[in-house]
Amino acid sequence: MSKLSQVIIGAVPKLLAMAIFVFLVAPILVVVVMSFSAGDFLQFPPDGLSLRWYRNYINSVEWMDATRISVIAGLLTVAVAVPSGFLAAYGLMQLTGKARSAIMGWLLVPMIVPTVLLAVGVYYLFAKFGLVNTVTGLVLAHSALALPFVVVTLLASLKQVDFQLERAAQSLGAAPWYAVLTVTVPLVKRGLIASSLLAFLTSLDDVIVALLITLGEKSTLSRRMFTSIRDQYDPTIAAISAIMITISIAAVLFNLSNEATRSK
Repeated sequence: MSKLSQVIIGAVPKLLAMAIFVFLVAPILVVVVMSFSAGDFLQFPPDGLSLRWYRNYINSVEWMDATRISVIAGLLTVAVAVPSGFLAAYGLMQLTGKARSAIMGWLLVPMIVPTVLLAVGVYYLFAKFGLVNTVTGLVLAHSALALPFVVVTLLASLKQVDFQLERAAQSLGAAPWYAVLTVTVPLVKRGLIASSLLAFLTSLDDVIVALLITLGEKSTLSRRMFTSIRDQYDPTIAAISAIMITISIAAVLFNLSNEATRSK
């Protein structure tokens, strides 16, 4: 095989990876560019550049109310899903064999089953308990969606923990719960941060569940965006999308920086 052939064959995987990257990133870049449009409608490329639609978002009472609901729901989802996920992951670490596999399978159901099926089931269940169109119902539903991601992330962190340290603390007189809180939890701090980010973003990005169990002034930002596309279709949607993309990228970069610091 000639040297040129070797170079070409070696470049194919890199070119393919670059093409896939462009294919995935291009729609995001299009949305970001459209968010700076000076026109009255979504168009690409825009006729002019302006911050008009960012100001429209910030000055809109409806959009700000939806943003407030989404942030509150996201933070409460973190408060519910992360402690619950930690306890579930910690319990799974104490199990072996079929019991562990069975419980893990049930915990991963929200990740496997189509979200629309879960949303329909949640709607009929919550309707019986008066939780439809409430922040409590929204948080419980989002916590169920986020729990699998939290459990998987924390299981990976707990597998690197030396539980002899926890048992040593108990042998010195610490109560089991205190040993877990003061020894094990600090050791999985980075996993807790990563799972918190995943839980928040899961809540922030959800549309399907929010469409069924929220409406009016309890609508989340993603739900209002979905309905606004149907009713208005102005570049405010692109401006909000650009902000959410920035938040998601910042969260990923923050998590990557933590992992890089950990590996040093």
